[in-house]
Amino acid sequence: MEKELVNKTEKDFESIKHIDENGVEFWYARELMTMLEYKQWRRFEQVIEKAKEACENSNIKVDDHFANVGKIVKAGVTSKNIGDIKLTRYACYLIAQNGDSRKKAIAMAQTYFAVQTRKQEITRKEYESLSEDEKRLYTRKNVRDKNKYLFDTAKAAGVKNYGKFNNYGYRGLYNGETAKDIANRKGISPREDILDYMSSTELAANLFRITQTDEVKKNKNIDNENDACRTHHNVGQAVRQTIKRIGGTMPEDLPTPSRSAKEIEKERNKNLKIENREKLN
Repeated sequence: MEKELVNKTEKDFESIKHIDENGVEFWYARELMTMLEYKQWRRFEQVIEKAKEACENSNIKVDDHFANVGKIVKAGVTSKNIGDIKLTRYACYLIAQNGDSRKKAIAMAQTYFAVQTRKQEITRKEYESLSEDEKRLYTRKNVRDKNKYLFDTAKAAGVKNYGKFNNYGYRGLYNGETAKDIANRKGISPREDILDYMSSTELAANLFRITQTDEVKKNKNIDNENDACRTHHNVGQAVRQTIKRIGGTMPEDLPTPSRSAKEIEKERNKNLKIENREKLN
């Protein structure tokens, strides 16, 4: 029973996680507020201010973890811009630590973010300092995690043919190419995962496609496979147009890495074992 509760907690908090265009994860304060069972933004803001103080007292730059943003929300037949805050995992951890401990949701959040912050937290500045191989591994993991949630959303929308659904997204982003076409162009075996042979930039484009499709599907309450596939295709095309508009390189024109992400991860784990062995000796 306890394990089921832990798994549900992880799924709940991961379900409201967002990924920016650089593959860096973040949460919106207003979504976290609901998850932590706060009903009034005014009261939740008080918790955020305490978290900011804790951050500052730790000699950590507050702006690196709490970024004020505007957000468009529907209000009846109209829409309005409301204030929100983009939070890093560390910021969420501090908020949980300063929340009302009588709330069960706060207690669960404290445990979840305490563990996950140590395992996964990375700021934009830290991400930029990573090597290309490290960026690939980090972004590949995010793609893998967010794909799980996308497929859960797709299943709830009535999708049964996941290969078809996946290809609609690829075709939108890659100007008509399916997963098989991409594999052939990259010169890799059909048994290989094409995501393992993408640069960090190409992975980031796919990550943006995945996260935005998931959000659009939820917002539009899509309930059938055809609409879900069309949505995936449209989002893929929108991401492609964004890349074109800002003068970026189209995903099919990006170079294919010589080594797969699995090879890099295997080598990294081997080196870590050697380092640990040497420390013990």
